[in-house]
Amino acid sequence: MLLDSDTQLNQRSYYEASARRETPGEPLQGDVSADVLVVGAGYAGLSAAIELAQRGYSVVVLEADRVCSGASGRNGGQAIVGYASGQEPFEQQLGKGDARKVWDMSLEAMDLLDRRIAEFQIDCDRVSGYLYVADSERKARALEADMQTLQRDYGFSVDFQRGSGMQHHIRSPRYCASAFERRSGHLHPLKFGLGLARAARSLGVQIYEQSAVLDITRGATLKAKTARGSVTAQWGVLAGNCTLGEYGPGVAPELSPRIMPVGTYIIGTAPLSADLCERLIPGNAAVCDNNFVLDYFRFSADWRMLFGGRVSYSTRTPANLAQVMARRMGQVFPELASVPVEFVWGGFVDISMNRAPDFGRLGSNLFYLQGFSGHGVALTGLAGQLVAQAITGQAERFDVFAKLQHHQFPGGPLLRTPSLVLGMAWHQLKDLL
Repeated sequence: MLLDSDTQLNQRSYYEASARRETPGEPLQGDVSADVLVVGAGYAGLSAAIELAQRGYSVVVLEADRVCSGASGRNGGQAIVGYASGQEPFEQQLGKGDARKVWDMSLEAMDLLDRRIAEFQIDCDRVSGYLYVADSERKARALEADMQTLQRDYGFSVDFQRGSGMQHHIRSPRYCASAFERRSGHLHPLKFGLGLARAARSLGVQIYEQSAVLDITRGATLKAKTARGSVTAQWGVLAGNCTLGEYGPGVAPELSPRIMPVGTYIIGTAPLSADLCERLIPGNAAVCDNNFVLDYFRFSADWRMLFGGRVSYSTRTPANLAQVMARRMGQVFPELASVPVEFVWGGFVDISMNRAPDFGRLGSNLFYLQGFSGHGVALTGLAGQLVAQAITGQAERFDVFAKLQHHQFPGGPLLRTPSLVLGMAWHQLKDLL
């Protein structure tokens, strides 16, 4: 999930400025019990809670901060088919059959997202359409090869274009090739997350904000302790972030080495004219390039450019963030070079070593969901459904993901961040060259 290293930075979030939060609830006080404890009130935790409540389970959700205060309320709002890792880790480790199941479940995740929006009447500015772009001939060849593989092996068709053929999708001098597909798209992530929270509460789920878990006693029953109370449950789901402390100290230390926090940031411009926006991105798709260190962008419902990227691997917010990102935006769309920037926000996304999602169990009754690696808007909903199915005794689909092996980041606690900084600098240099 995404956690801010700079509280003041997140106060400049467009999402927080354009969504209405409910009055904060009281933190957990005293001892309560439930069938299932969920740690983390982001998309994954709320989705699991909804699925479990619909199956008749009593559910308590503990959130260290506020509902969707992490990645679920700050991300780029891009709901994407597939995985940040691509299909290669699944094909190599699980074989073609299970790799196809995993791909099909990513399509199912998009359908589930739209079904929840409709079922719970969540007003979240949902738009269909997604555009992958390449800014060099080498990247164009790689993009075309990736799309041909998806067509050949998974039956997934896109509209691939070069040069002037891109004009009906995007008008930017930076890119030389594009691939458009309609299954993916974008939405207002905080409005969506708050809608999930309202849906969960309507089903009887108890959500306690400002209730960080300090410790979980494992065994046949689980007991989670907070500063003012505790929750006893038969089952548990960890759906926060272990690396950055969302679970609390000592809750799941064995998971931390498999996850790395990577900072990503977004700027929001002043409102633009609808005519200009429709000229720059005629279909109003979400856009992402295929560089290793990527840019991603889209227009909001009130016609602001929301431009993301400028990653940090050192856990420090980059200097002159708004100016640097505005310059990158101007390179993509020269028409926006002098547009005022009114919002800038960001934080950390949790990535796994191979950028594939990391789902599994700690013992027989404590599940975890992590490593969405930037593809969490749709995939977290599927994850919540899969873990609910596993708790009810139908674990086959969950176990397809749980079979995937994940490695620890090299370097240990002291050296893994410097090692990643050096590695990412190498990939950035390759992108530039």
